Amino acid sequence: MNLMMLLEMASSGFGDRTAVGSQGQGLTYEQLFQRSGVAATHFREAGIDRVSLVDVSSEALPIALFGSAWAGVPFVPLNYRLTAPELRHLAAEVAPSVTVCNDDALSAIGDLDGVRAVVRPDFLSQWAEGSAPDSDWNVDPDEIAILLYTSGTTGAPKAAVLRHKHLVSYIIGSVEFMGAAEDEATLVSVPPYHVAGMTAILSSVYAGRRIVQLPNFDAADWVNLVRAEGVTHAMVVPTMLARITEHLDDVGGGLPSLRALSYGGGKMPAPVIARALELLPETNFVNAYGLTETSSTVAVLGPDEHREAHRSDDPSVRARLGSAGRPLPAIEVDIRDEEGEPVPTGTSGEIWVRGEQVSGEYLGRNSRVTPDGWFPTNDGGSLDSDGYLFVEGRIDDIIVRGGENISPGEIEDVLLSHQSVADAAAVGVPDEQWGEAVAAVVVPAKGQTVDIAELQEFVKTQMRSSRTPDRIEVRDELPYNETGKLLRRILRDELASSGDRSG
Repeated sequence: MNLMMLLEMASSGFGDRTAVGSQGQGLTYEQLFQRSGVAATHFREAGIDRVSLVDVSSEALPIALFGSAWAGVPFVPLNYRLTAPELRHLAAEVAPSVTVCNDDALSAIGDLDGVRAVVRPDFLSQWAEGSAPDSDWNVDPDEIAILLYTSGTTGAPKAAVLRHKHLVSYIIGSVEFMGAAEDEATLVSVPPYHVAGMTAILSSVYAGRRIVQLPNFDAADWVNLVRAEGVTHAMVVPTMLARITEHLDDVGGGLPSLRALSYGGGKMPAPVIARALELLPETNFVNAYGLTETSSTVAVLGPDEHREAHRSDDPSVRARLGSAGRPLPAIEVDIRDEEGEPVPTGTSGEIWVRGEQVSGEYLGRNSRVTPDGWFPTNDGGSLDSDGYLFVEGRIDDIIVRGGENISPGEIEDVLLSHQSVADAAAVGVPDEQWGEAVAAVVVPAKGQTVDIAELQEFVKTQMRSSRTPDRIEVRDELPYNETGKLLRRILRDELASSGDRSG
């Protein structure tokens, strides 16, 4: 197994199709194959251990990704939004490398020993010239294909290891080869250092779908690009979808070309997905739950399940709109307690997963996968009697109030069901009497004013009083990172330091 196998099949099966860029103007699959081979030759001649990318999405991304696989070295996309000291630290850790970068990154890391920095225009013009070598890539499935650094929101970033066998297993198990029609196009708007950015490239290549790239997300630009390029498929994180629906509400019009929209990477507020289903009734929505360590998606809530849940009057069926759906056919999911023992259906615990695509490994550290192949995700959740997975958030985020474990997610769901609330987050803050108290931050819905006392009473009617936020603050926005993850640690620290202030 090697990622190059996917591109070789695409080049042989539909080489004249446009792979990346505007229809008829971008790179064809045959050209992408050829340029990846040329890049591989340069990588080998450079005598490096890794290929890195510090830049937004462009044609350089798939060339560098497949070129590194051809050359037999790991591909390491780094976060181009890091500060210069943070970027220098990771770039030095990745070296010796060829690093394709933008001008800002060049000034930050260009002087590092072992880093051969190449700005994108030079990489695309000079490194793409020549003839591709023979198809002589390493087919050892255990070779490292990609290293993805975690966001580091709760500590120093660590590199998740994704081997060729993990990624190829995921693609072959979830995508039909040549399954895309010639008019299909995928809009990739998540950054390269996000696992969804990587698998979007790989799955599109294997399916034969044209890749359209949006370097930096903006709701208006996203909508305009979907319309201009006839985009049929896209993936977003929840914060992106919220902004897209707000923009469509403001400007009007639909997205007639958009056939499928998947989302993941964070908790989706029920009002956001409900509004999206109303605005885009012909679009097939898919909720995809997965982790970097699992090579992306392990469970999906499909289009028909979205529509059924949205239209149902049955509370148990409607609740599925907040689920991650069911595990993929090649994935096993189990819910376990703190001792690693399975818990009964409907009981909360830690989500464990098993399957060929699961890595659970970090560079320079012991694998977290058990001898029998199970990976504890550190995500809390439960399975209902029909096998639907409900994700409750990171176990580290659980609020412990007077010995009672409280999931922030269930409080947030109730807050979001109030008409005055557009976004919400709940965290635990230090409390002398209870150990932790429940605090929440809410963002008002457009045109609404939040009455804190009324909102607290509303939550109390829906939940036990112990789960009602002791404090609620109103803010214009919540802190998210660029991949849509709520930065709870920041909120927790801010609320803990602000004493009993509210409002």
